Amino acid sequence: MIILGVDPGSHATGYGVIETTPVARFLAGGVIRPDKGLSLPRRLLAIHESLCGVLADHAVDAMAVEDLFNAKNARSSLILGHARGVILLTGAEAGLPVAEYAPREVKQALTGNGAAAKEQVRYMVMRLLGLKDTPPMDLSDALAVALTHTQRRGR
Repeated sequence: MIILGVDPGSHATGYGVIETTPVARFLAGGVIRPDKGLSLPRRLLAIHESLCGVLADHAVDAMAVEDLFNAKNARSSLILGHARGVILLTGAEAGLPVAEYAPREVKQALTGNGAAAKEQVRYMVMRLLGLKDTPPMDLSDALAVALTHTQRRGR
């Protein structure tokens, strides 16, 4: 099974593609960074187009997306919600089953501690996927969501 994990953001959206059979293996990943000078609708379009490209390049079977966290700033939450909406739409448009996981659930799945630091999650991602180079945090988070999906939905 090939899973696309996504860590949503309007300025930086991480994505990671893993294969789970027979063991978890990193296939591709990166961070989508739309030009900061673009309007919100154009940034959202850039996220959609980039993810469509990823889906065209890989035979993805399922998408896993990190859910919203409790942000202190309502405007930031709203903008993040827009990005998530575009990401969910992209998965649905491709006919993929789309699962959503809360940040605490991802941390719990990878480290055994729902309050783990991002660095602990990244360490486990590197270990589970055998990565030699330290990935950017947005990519690491996306891979963590994909790995969580393998645990929650089975391989």
